[in-house]
Amino acid sequence: MTTRGKAASRILEAVHETARGLDKAGFIDKRRMREYDALCLEPVPDYSSKKIRALRERYKLSQAVLASVLNTSLSTIRQWEIGEKHPSGPSQKLLHLLDRKGLEALI
Repeated sequence: MTTRGKAASRILEAVHETARGLDKAGFIDKRRMREYDALCLEPVPDYSSKKIRALRERYKLSQAVLASVLNTSLSTIRQWEIGEKHPSGPSQKLLHLLDRKGLEALI
């Protein structure tokens, strides 16, 4: 992350903390608080073919089982792992969730 990115991140963190305090005090409604929450989400990293294979092997899953867990096809998993295709946004999010929280989070 660049210096500018770090500064923006710190600013967003400070804004989010202030918004949380205002929410607790009743000055911000739930809809507005969700908007602040959305602004402060971490970006989802890209998953390369090597990362996808390593993630699958870490949980000792076959390609077919990973496809079932991610609600996609076996051929899609194969294409991801050989680098022909790349996961789309929702699939990237599920891979990130699997990476951070484990298999139990998706089952």
